[in-house]
Amino acid sequence: MRTESPDAAVSAVLNPLPAPPLAERILVIRLGALGDVVRTRFAFAGLRELYPGARIDWLVEDHAADGLAGIEGLDRIVRFERRALSARRPLGLQKELRSLLGRLRDARYDLSVDFHGILKSGLLAWAARIPLRAGFDSPYAREGSARFLTLRARLSGRHLSRFERNAGLVRFLGGEVPAQPPPVNVPAERSGDSFAVVHPGTSAATQYKRWSLERFAEVCAELSRLAGLRSVVTWGPVAGEREAAERVVERAHGAAVLAPPTRSTGELLGLLRGASLFLGCDSGPMHVAALAGVPIVAVFGPTDPLENAPFPGVPQRILRRDVGCNPCREGCPARTCMAAVDSRSVADAALELLGETRSPDA
Repeated sequence: MRTESPDAAVSAVLNPLPAPPLAERILVIRLGALGDVVRTRFAFAGLRELYPGARIDWLVEDHAADGLAGIEGLDRIVRFERRALSARRPLGLQKELRSLLGRLRDARYDLSVDFHGILKSGLLAWAARIPLRAGFDSPYAREGSARFLTLRARLSGRHLSRFERNAGLVRFLGGEVPAQPPPVNVPAERSGDSFAVVHPGTSAATQYKRWSLERFAEVCAELSRLAGLRSVVTWGPVAGEREAAERVVERAHGAAVLAPPTRSTGELLGLLRGASLFLGCDSGPMHVAALAGVPIVAVFGPTDPLENAPFPGVPQRILRRDVGCNPCREGCPARTCMAAVDSRSVADAALELLGETRSPDA
């Protein structure tokens, strides 16, 4: 069993700018998805430090805008409807695009910083007539997006975490990303007692990343027995996720309770900020937990442990077993790599982060 606290490779910038570009109005571009928007917030903190007096806005798709809940230092969120910018709806596309570009041009941005690096993000910055357009050069610029940039960051290495890619773009401009999670303007939900947040779900499209509900329940029971820590099991809008959380609670035999509905990222952040530990798989809530600064225990199987690890500035343990075919991007029905991770190892990793030890006879 491999227990990891990964040290991500530092994204050395091969062509740093001699000085930060002069800019008073800046547009950050990370359109989606929700988890990626959350991960980009760590780099945004470095951009705000680099430009303390500038107006900084963020262009984001409507379905992912909730990932900016509680962000500090952002002046405005520029939302647009993702479905409206679809070639399948030509009339809606023309109308929404005209409206969006009008708003962006009226803002008269001096600089765009494209953390997304796809054709759509590159085209939007170019069509908005932003004179300085910074983003990734190959290989992190996809779909030919680099051709629309005026400032291209070349990073060393092809295997970097999302955090290191984003940090490299900030370093290219002349800044640095803080080593700790950025401040969050969401009050912590205090219950008076210590608790762990357990999130067994993942997105509907990545159910192959899910760990056994029985083993989640076993870890909840161990945390209660050995550390006196109760578990609060969270669930999201994905079909069947509440039922899965209820099964974990039922099988934990009193060691866990079902969380109240968390209807937004802000509500989940508030709950996490009062927690002592997060336990889950590779998911958006895992990255929200990192934003809250909560120690993280994550079970990985098909997930690349470097590319998708939580923010390195929070205490963390990644539990995974190499079964010969992981990491992979497709997953499989057997989920052999997830099944190979046992509950005792996960519980021991959690106890270690909590500063607890298991006695030899426990």
